[in-house]
Amino acid sequence: MSSTTVSAGKADPGAVSRDVALQLFRVMKLTRETDDRLERKLYRQGKIVGGCYVGRGQEAIPIGCVIALEPDDVIFPTHRELGAFIARGMSLTTLFAQYLGRADTPTRGKDGNAHIGDMSLGLINYVSHLADSVPIAAGAAWAFKARGEKRVALNFLGEGSTSRGDFYEGVNFAAIHKLPAIYVVNNNQWAYSTPTHLQMPVANVADRAPAFNIPGVIVDGNDVEAVYLAALEACARARRGDGPTLIECKTFRMTGHSAHDDAGYVPKEQFELWARKDPIQRMERRLRERGWVDDAAIAAMDAEMKKSVEAAAETALAMAYPDGSETLERVFAEPHRVKDVFPWRHTDEYKAIEIKKEKP
Repeated sequence: MSSTTVSAGKADPGAVSRDVALQLFRVMKLTRETDDRLERKLYRQGKIVGGCYVGRGQEAIPIGCVIALEPDDVIFPTHRELGAFIARGMSLTTLFAQYLGRADTPTRGKDGNAHIGDMSLGLINYVSHLADSVPIAAGAAWAFKARGEKRVALNFLGEGSTSRGDFYEGVNFAAIHKLPAIYVVNNNQWAYSTPTHLQMPVANVADRAPAFNIPGVIVDGNDVEAVYLAALEACARARRGDGPTLIECKTFRMTGHSAHDDAGYVPKEQFELWARKDPIQRMERRLRERGWVDDAAIAAMDAEMKKSVEAAAETALAMAYPDGSETLERVFAEPHRVKDVFPWRHTDEYKAIEIKKEKP
């Protein structure tokens, strides 16, 4: 089994309906507007403390994939997938409040980034070590298969993550058991400051798929329709019981690793090259050619989104910070629960061992 290229250029205009195409475009624009407000305003005003990671220029990947899913499917996002949260229906106010460290958020102010989830939306929380989610996604997919449910677990990760051991363990397990999992690699060509060719001995991430005997699909990650169609096909394969798919989305990180990183190690010509491939501008040109949007429609959309983002940001800014007493709450296991989790610690045998240690 070898990797294949799904789309390297313009998608078939008949392959995606007008409604879906407009939805893809709309969510990409809303995500860009939200990202800009977070990084270019709130972070630079000193109102966001710590890291501020954005996915500018990479919006087509999470949005193309998430809109291809069904409501019961689950998603394992990363810090580049703000669009996944928005496409799934998480409120902008919640997202802003999370970045601003306010009390009324899923982490109760303990984190200032998108390290959040919402089981009601099928969004599974993640940690910064992105490949950690690969075996967990395999576990979710395993549960779906065991229950006979036609649900899919879709896992986003970066190309650097595919050089880690947990990536191989998770994908290997999913492949052996033909689990309904989809692994979507955002190959933005830089794992922090390390270029891809210095951390991978193969030209494409998808070239790793044959080792698992699963399809490895290469997609133009700046073409949201191509991403959407590739995700649809992978979903169909997963629901048929044919197992996982590895989708590699070729794109570029149009920022540093985070807002604190000026990306001075990235050649300027790469930014210039990829700016011409901007996924939102590209989709707008396509929609105009099809006659599905015009100047008035774009202006109305922009005005509405700016208003929504402004309102959500202002609401979040007015929310309260957590009380100091919250700092240690829900961080460590509470002592009274240790007995329930490790009952052997309280047996006579254990006490005897402790005494023996004290009096050899």
